Amino acid sequence: VQLVESGGGFLEAGGSLRLSCAASGFTFDDYAIGWFRQAPGKGREGVSCISSSGTTFYADSVKGRFTISSDSASNTVYLHVNNMKPDDTAVYYCAALYGTVDWGTFTPWYQPLEYHYWGQGTKVTVSA
Repeated sequence: VQLVESGGGFLEAGGSLRLSCAASGFTFDDYAIGWFRQAPGKGREGVSCISSSGTTFYADSVKGRFTISSDSASNTVYLHVNNMKPDDTAVYYCAALYGTVDWGTFTPWYQPLEYHYWGQGTKVTVSA
């Protein structure tokens, strides 16, 4: 099993990036893929998730600025990040979860401990 993130970098506030998460070694369509981030000195925060059925979830802090999408043909999940702010500076990770995710009736998508597989992360730095 492998998840490989890419697309991070350094940008100024207001800028945009596209982060990619390439998955292999498991049945991609059976898993929810989440994006998390961890800023220096802080815990891992759920940013967004796309379920196996294509339902999308976003943290309030990124709603309207981030968009998650999935390409089953290439087993890749993308996170389009727009209007970046210095507070978005973090290492961004993608993770895979087998099962149904939602806001809490089933598996909460934003809980990192629920995820089975993790990538190594890609760093995003946003300057003021």
